[in-house]
Amino acid sequence: MKNSVLPWFSVPKTLLVILLLLASRVYSQIPQGYYDPANGKTGVSLQAALHTIIKGHTIISYAGLWSAYYTTDDKPNGKVWDMYSDIPNGTPNGNPPYSFTFGSDQCGNYSVEGDCYNREHSWPKSWFNDTPPMNSDIFHIYPTDGKVNGMRDNYPYGTVASPTWTSLNGSKLGTCTWPGYTGTVFEPINEYKGDFARTYFYMSTRYYTEDSGWAGSPATTGSQLKPWALQLMLHWSSVDPVSQKEIDRNNTVYGMQHNRNPFIDHPEYAYLIWGNPVGTGEPASISYQLKVYPNPASDRCSIMLPAGIPAGNLQVLALSLTGMNCTPAYSRHDNTLDLNIQSLPQGIYFLLLTCDTAVFQAKVVKE
Repeated sequence: MKNSVLPWFSVPKTLLVILLLLASRVYSQIPQGYYDPANGKTGVSLQAALHTIIKGHTIISYAGLWSAYYTTDDKPNGKVWDMYSDIPNGTPNGNPPYSFTFGSDQCGNYSVEGDCYNREHSWPKSWFNDTPPMNSDIFHIYPTDGKVNGMRDNYPYGTVASPTWTSLNGSKLGTCTWPGYTGTVFEPINEYKGDFARTYFYMSTRYYTEDSGWAGSPATTGSQLKPWALQLMLHWSSVDPVSQKEIDRNNTVYGMQHNRNPFIDHPEYAYLIWGNPVGTGEPASISYQLKVYPNPASDRCSIMLPAGIPAGNLQVLALSLTGMNCTPAYSRHDNTLDLNIQSLPQGIYFLLLTCDTAVFQAKVVKE
């Protein structure tokens, strides 16, 4: 099916909002049989099947995003849902520093936070050369504060320990602390990390094999995430599960673009595709799932490493489901890594092992 352009800009705004509301009510759940072609598949086969299901979507024009946001990104109070400025209720200091009104607060010029909102390509448009249909795919383009959007620029998402700049809601800019990358990154607040992770999984799948000529980035090769970024997004997706906000947005966008984000409907797809030994680039960039024994473990555990990893060139990071991270002490004997996990609290931990451009992962349950 060929992409078709939907001329949102030619419809009066009031009528458009009514039409979008009606559409979102009609498409209020996953259509029966929508994911049947993906059943039973894993790895690249699953990604390819999902790509076939969601490709060829109806294109909303870039100008039409402004009107689409009235129903895709509206908060319960009717204000703009901006993940770069929002502080969700129920969190510490859960009052946003400012809010935006649709239309009247649309950018325009800005100089400080709170001036106006604009259209943020969460997957920066320079990474795909600002070409269609990616440049107006609403699944990855969110309304955000103009100033924060400008500060984020086209930096990858990452984790920051010592920010050079912090937004009013706590989003941070600074040097990446996630294993595998040390450049400048932007870290959104915890409550929206899973949203952006599932957005990235969508992009990697929607444009799978359709990324010829994409410029790429420090986090991506074409439409596919580099190992360090993939492990980060898998972690974020795990610690920040699908929210009602994402479900509602997915349903509403389906009424416009006539495709869905599979990783909101089925979060497990991400692990079925990338959680096993699936290549994401050249052989040196392959991500491996390693086995841990004993598992569960109380004081110590061992990991069998693939042959050929040079001695003294290995970093180990343990990540809990709550986002805590630490670097356990270890000793190495040939291709066996012995970890001391005695000081870790009880729980489930993802172990990330990095060596040059290769990334390895494992999971251990601490008793």
